[in-house]
Amino acid sequence: MKLYKSTVGILLLPTFLLSASKPNIVMILADDLGYGDLSSYGHPHARTPVIDQLAKDGVRFTQHYANGTECSPTRTAFLTGRYQQRVGGLECAIGTGNIGRYDDAARLAKARDLGLPADQSVLPGGLKERGYKCGIIGKWHLGYEPHFNPMVYGWDDFFGYMGGNVHYFNHRETSSLHVLYDGNLPVHAEGYMSDLITERSIRFIKANKDNPFFLYIAHESPHFPFQGPGDKEKVVDASNWNTPDEPTYVAMLEDLDAQVGKVLIALENEGLTRDTIVVFVSDNGGYGKIANMGPLNGAKSTTLEGGIRVPMVIRWPGRITPGKTCNQTCVTFDLTYSFLGVAGADTSFLDLDGMDIIDHVVSGKRDFHRNLFWRGKRGERVWSAVRSGDMKYVRKQDNGKIEEWVYDLSKDIGEKEDLAASKTEILKGLKDLLSKWECDVKPIR
Repeated sequence: MKLYKSTVGILLLPTFLLSASKPNIVMILADDLGYGDLSSYGHPHARTPVIDQLAKDGVRFTQHYANGTECSPTRTAFLTGRYQQRVGGLECAIGTGNIGRYDDAARLAKARDLGLPADQSVLPGGLKERGYKCGIIGKWHLGYEPHFNPMVYGWDDFFGYMGGNVHYFNHRETSSLHVLYDGNLPVHAEGYMSDLITERSIRFIKANKDNPFFLYIAHESPHFPFQGPGDKEKVVDASNWNTPDEPTYVAMLEDLDAQVGKVLIALENEGLTRDTIVVFVSDNGGYGKIANMGPLNGAKSTTLEGGIRVPMVIRWPGRITPGKTCNQTCVTFDLTYSFLGVAGADTSFLDLDGMDIIDHVVSGKRDFHRNLFWRGKRGERVWSAVRSGDMKYVRKQDNGKIEEWVYDLSKDIGEKEDLAASKTEILKGLKDLLSKWECDVKPIR
């Protein structure tokens, strides 16, 4: 893979950027947010007026997908701009306490090398080459070892935690491992984790208001342990860490909405609203026991629609017409391509796997069919899928047993009618596509 060097040049820019200065970019990533977990996407109880208004002020996507069925894989795809399978060991969330959950991941964990190699990341490097200040605030989950600390990748600011499943008040993992860091150093802090993430994000905005900046806000919410902002005394142990109740979950969703609102107010107070692209999106589908997936089937950890199709809204005042709806199929690493594009970075030598979804919306291009692929591993279980146009093939392998389905998503968004037996030629074609892709994305290590 070709990576960024100091000689990164200027890309021939899309028409809408020829006379524009480089915009700020704020990427807000929710964790385990289901497709129907926002009121604008159909949640029956949660009220998320801030994110709903963000969609009204920009564009709401109906067919956006996460690259992974779990968090670490999608974050890998986002920072590399490529399918996470190319890296190796990151097709599953890194287990609490730095555990590899399938064969390759376990091998890398034993070698103390389970994480995203810094030389595979194009963010933040590509943006820094264009003069951006870059900060990541919140969840990292791309390696526990010191050589996977975000500061190694060139981020100018990092405050957050290295792993996952972090208690919202004591900031330790459910394994009791201390994972909260400020830059390279472990720290202790007081407060609800979502509040701390927002406070540090606002500090970054104020400190960098005179430069173009890229702020990656990686929220923990609404990922377990299920604790709302008023649940400081709530016990989290092995018996209840993943047993939510709806009032708590709704409180977390509504608090997440409020946290987004605080960031938007900070941008407005600094006079940066018009010059800032804001993206709100989820890293994978929702947790099956509590999240709302709307009309979709399946949940997190599967390649059914509920495991990978997620809400996304983008606001860019003066560039994106308010109130738009985008039905283009797109995926997380399209944002990587887009961010590099709006910054004017040369992506021609990077072998990125995505497309510029922001330019697609801004330029009013016609939607088109494309092929997208997924594979997630955990233990002996492997979920795979390919979407080609409106047709989708899903495969589940578990301890030698294989189940497979074919769906026409244009007529069956809920994946209720399996067409595998009646559409044998389509089944064969989709399986061939998946097989060729799996050969193409063999890992580098």
